[in-house]
This record gives sequence, structure tokens and C-alpha cells, in this order.
Amino acid sequence: MSTLSEHVLEEIRELPAKYPQPRSAVMPALDLAQEEAGYLTAEAMSEVAAALKLDPGYVEGVATFYTLFHLQPTGKHRFYVCTNLSCTLRGANDIVEHVKGAIGVHEAGELSKDGLFSYEEVECLGACEYAPVMRLDHRYEKDLTNQKIDSLIAQRRNPVAEPPHPLPSPRAGRANTPKSSPPKPRVPRRPKSA
Repeated sequence: MSTLSEHVLEEIRELPAKYPQPRSAVMPALDLAQEEAGYLTAEAMSEVAAALKLDPGYVEGVATFYTLFHLQPTGKHRFYVCTNLSCTLRGANDIVEHVKGAIGVHEAGELSKDGLFSYEEVECLGACEYAPVMRLDHRYEKDLTNQKIDSLIAQRRNPVAEPPHPLPSPRAGRANTPKSSPPKPRVPRRPKSA
């Protein structure tokens, strides 16, 4: 019996055509497998290897090298809190402590009692201008405060409606900032005088 659904396996089989080298499809394939299973089991990694026609050892090597792949169960909602310099200077350590207390865990990777939450500290999310920042449910959460953390947790414990779709990138702009500025008019250059 397969760990991964036939639909996901078919998506994985289609990935190599999108890349110049079939091995380049391993990370997106593992991401699909992890998305479906919640974490990467040995069986899921073997199925990815078979679907991509790659050595299982290579696939496992990729999965164990990158911290974004999980080999143990994680919470349904996983906080990836940036603790790099910019975020730390703007209070990331306090945010980490608040997350731990609010979800009832003592260390990174630990699962909350209800199985909904876990967290980990990450080096950089590439959104220093919004520090402190984290990723939660494939969405960047910026300018974090303890109140914002509490609100995010409450929304996930008692979902009322579908959450908004993920932002395209961490640089999409702050909530009240226009998406783009109008083009500036071109000013003709004056000819140089002799």
C-alpha cells in the first residue's frame, strides 16, 4: 500500500520535465510528499525516489540535509520564527518565548498537547525590513507582537473561515502600502553645451 496518494505521485512524476536535470525535481517532490503526509517517512521518501527514478539514498540525503524537511511529526501549524540579527534586534527572542508559552512547548520541534502547533527557529526568511518576522502556514507574518501571535493562535484553534491565500513574497508590501507606485514621468536630458 502506498503512503502517498496516486494524485501526488502523478504530480511528482511530472516534475522532472520542468527542470534541466531530473535531480532538480527532488526538493519540490519532497515538498509535495511532506505537504500530504505531514512529515517525510522512509516509505514516502522511497516512493518519491521511485516516482523520479532516482536512488533512494540520494532522495534521503536531500531530505536530511535541508531543515525545511521534517522526518518526525510536526504540528499542523508550524511557526518558523526568524532569529537572525535583524529579527533578534527587533525582539525575536521575546517572540520565541511567547510562542513557546502560548502553544505550551519547551523546545523547538516539540508538539503541542493538542497536536496543532510546533515551532522552530530559522536563520533568515529574507524579510529583514519587516522584523521580527515568521512563516506560518506558508504565509509570512510581519512586524510581530505578542498580541499578533495570540491572535494567530486563536484563529487556528477556532477557525471561522478559510484563511486568506498566501502572499506571493515577503516583499509584497505592508498592509497599507500601495502595491506599486505610478510610473515617474521621464525628464528629457538637456544637450551638453560646448
